[in-house]
Amino acid sequence: VQLQASGGGLVQPGGSLRLSCAASGSIFSINNMGWYRQAPGKQRELVARITSGGSTNYADSVKGRFTISRDNTKNTVYLQMNSLKPEDTAVYYCNVRGVSTKYFSSWGQGTQVTVSS
Repeated sequence: VQLQASGGGLVQPGGSLRLSCAASGSIFSINNMGWYRQAPGKQRELVARITSGGSTNYADSVKGRFTISRDNTKNTVYLQMNSLKPEDTAVYYCNVRGVSTKYFSSWGQGTQVTVSS
């Protein structure tokens, strides 16, 4: 299963970006889909996650500003990021877990988000 992420870029503080991540390959079912991020010198951290049933959870630092959603017809997960702050600067990675011929947990290639004036 391959993941293709897109949507990163440079944005000013207070701005918005929308990340997308599409899964392709021989997929039987998808369970959790999520976004993680890793800033320079820091560990990778969970930003947001959405289950197959639509339940979501967010890191405290992004609650009220970021929204995760999914389109099951397209095997795609989105991350709408509003009111961006410089501390949101990081490489963002998508993660998708499910079943193909066996259980899988795949990572996207990472997309850079830079929040700076």
